[in-house]
Amino acid sequence: MKRFTAQTADPDTIIEELLNGDGAVAISGLFSPEEIAEARAIVMAHSENEGEKVTHFQGAAAEEGKINLQRRVWNLLAKGEVFSRMAAHPVLMDILRTFLGTEFIMGSIAANRILPGGPGQEPHVDYPYWDFHKPETHPIGFNGSFPMNAQVSVILDPFTAESGATAYVPGSQKELRYPTAEDRFYERCEQMLGEPGDVALFYGVTWHCAMPNRADHDRSAILIQYLPKWVKPMEDMPASLPQTFLDAASPDMRQLLGLNYPYPEVLDAARAGNTEGRA
Repeated sequence: MKRFTAQTADPDTIIEELLNGDGAVAISGLFSPEEIAEARAIVMAHSENEGEKVTHFQGAAAEEGKINLQRRVWNLLAKGEVFSRMAAHPVLMDILRTFLGTEFIMGSIAANRILPGGPGQEPHVDYPYWDFHKPETHPIGFNGSFPMNAQVSVILDPFTAESGATAYVPGSQKELRYPTAEDRFYERCEQMLGEPGDVALFYGVTWHCAMPNRADHDRSAILIQYLPKWVKPMEDMPASLPQTFLDAASPDMRQLLGLNYPYPEVLDAARAGNTEGRA
């Protein structure tokens, strides 16, 4: 995985790597140690007693008692201003405006916390491709030649081989399909290694999965999904946020929340009149 800094993160170079290279890059220097510590403290506070079953578990992860070792924290924008800064970092915005279009949106932002002993996942691809194991539910000719997803992982704890850093198969983004056993994922994969504050940016059609955490510490990250403006977002963030947040949102945050894109909307004038006051 090629590595960049905040100063060397040239959008054209990174996009070439996402589309035609490994499918993933690392960027360091975007966030300060203080920001990472603040974000991690919030995640810990909101996940001490929370456990959620997540999809793509490996078989061993279905064992009783294993599920609570992986925890998600949703609605992060409402839980700390640091998450807005992460989602709308200028370096990321510059890259993604070229990759996904100038009016791209955010589909989700959540924390993923894997405790020691936590399970891995089955290899998969991400939303809106995540059910491509059922290709008949997608348009004919659907392919990965143009992106409809970018994933950002802001690393909060060391991502090492022992802690189960995200595994991926370099170059697998070049052919949109779901990985199968015949693809020998675990024999071919590399891992997205990094230190707290690093960012892993990858194209969501790249085959990837979390690996089991065999370390003595958590492996936590902020997971941010970005989409073109016309792709239905996975998470309805505006509905989860207070009106005060929406009213104070910066232009970049309004874009990320999809507030600048009016569709779907009621186009029948008579019907639109009947719906006034229901929002």
